[in-house]
Amino acid sequence: MELKRREFLKGGAGAAAAWLALPVVAGAAQASANIQKPSREAAYKTSWYPFTGHPDADTCWSVSVGPDGRIYAAACAESVPGGVVKLVRYNEHTDGLDYLFSLGEMVNDPGDSGRATQCKIHYSFAPSMADGILYMATHLSGPPIDQPAYSPWLSWHDPKRCFRGSALVAFDTRQDQVLWWDTMLPKEGCRCLLHDEERHLLYSLSYPRDHFFIYDTKKRTRRDLGRIGSINAQTLFLDKKHRVWTTDDYGHLVRYDPEKDRLERSPFVLPHNPEFQTGWHSVFYDVAAAPDRESVYAATWIANSRLMRIWPNEGEWPRVEDLGPATQKRDPTLPKDTFVDHCGGLVFGGDGQLYYVASRWRDPVYNPMPADGPEREGVVWRLNPATLQRQEVAVLHHPTQPAQYVSRGAVDHNGNLFFGDVGTKPVGIFKVHLPASRRRKNAHLPIRMWG
Repeated sequence: MELKRREFLKGGAGAAAAWLALPVVAGAAQASANIQKPSREAAYKTSWYPFTGHPDADTCWSVSVGPDGRIYAAACAESVPGGVVKLVRYNEHTDGLDYLFSLGEMVNDPGDSGRATQCKIHYSFAPSMADGILYMATHLSGPPIDQPAYSPWLSWHDPKRCFRGSALVAFDTRQDQVLWWDTMLPKEGCRCLLHDEERHLLYSLSYPRDHFFIYDTKKRTRRDLGRIGSINAQTLFLDKKHRVWTTDDYGHLVRYDPEKDRLERSPFVLPHNPEFQTGWHSVFYDVAAAPDRESVYAATWIANSRLMRIWPNEGEWPRVEDLGPATQKRDPTLPKDTFVDHCGGLVFGGDGQLYYVASRWRDPVYNPMPADGPEREGVVWRLNPATLQRQEVAVLHHPTQPAQYVSRGAVDHNGNLFFGDVGTKPVGIFKVHLPASRRRKNAHLPIRMWG
């Protein structure tokens, strides 16, 4: 069956339709067979670090390792009128969080300006290894200080209320100082960011227009290559040929080829649940590159998240392997809150294994969790790329609420994992201490170049 699948992937649109009719090669049934019992090896201890230094923080949308091997996180304040995001760094010597600066103050756009605020960094950390810079770009949603909410369309032509634009900041992690900043996307927020370090280019997707932008960090200039759709993908990734990949509204791969200088759309629909999904809204939520950079592992957004492995360097369009659902089975005739059914935080550890966090919730048929326990929880999974076997290794324990919604994951230079928490206050980050046998120095290398 795998040979047949490869043949269809080489075909055109008609072949794509035929491929969609094929049985799932490595889908739900096989994925279930590959799930092992919880690990019996040394415990994966977890620690919780709330954003107590920024009381207004209500989400953490970005966690990343910097070029210095340390962990950076965005303490976002998007539901508070006048709220701004602060840059936070984990301090391994004090085992705590350092609050470096407020983005609003740093880019001369304070929370009390009367405009929509610099409230968050949304999947938009991008490192530069050559010079130690960590790029970051802001996103919109936070209301002006005297308004309860913000609509970018309503205020698009209002000079007093309109979001000034995504602020791009170049932070020198060696000197702990901001070298420069620029308004990268006027009036729009940056949904996700990617850095092609060799070519000194930053790629981004804007919100709300969902346009694809290229920013030259040497010339400080930007180019708009046009609109992709209406539903923003949550990540971009880079292949060995310097091509940039993302997805459109209907679950098709979209790539930018710098040699052609244009956006291209694959005729094939990415894996999704065939029972109640068509591919619509199956945009990328998170993508992690395998250490050899030959393949990437991706999770879709938003309902019934799907795992897949993509080989971008093979063929005219990549070979895609369906690894099945990331979360538990459920009755598709009943609605499920997409905040509950979620997968994120894809990251490779120093042991060469893929880690991610998937939600699990109480269900009378498919998952009868104890009535006296939490209704939902965030489970840390380990996936073996060689066998595709998955094993539960930890559960994230928040002191006051479930922690099933993880935005991003990262690994520091010591080989420990960090995950960003999105929920209600208090929010913060989790640290998962890998067993000593699975840690290694400089485990963050090769570094992830996208947020």
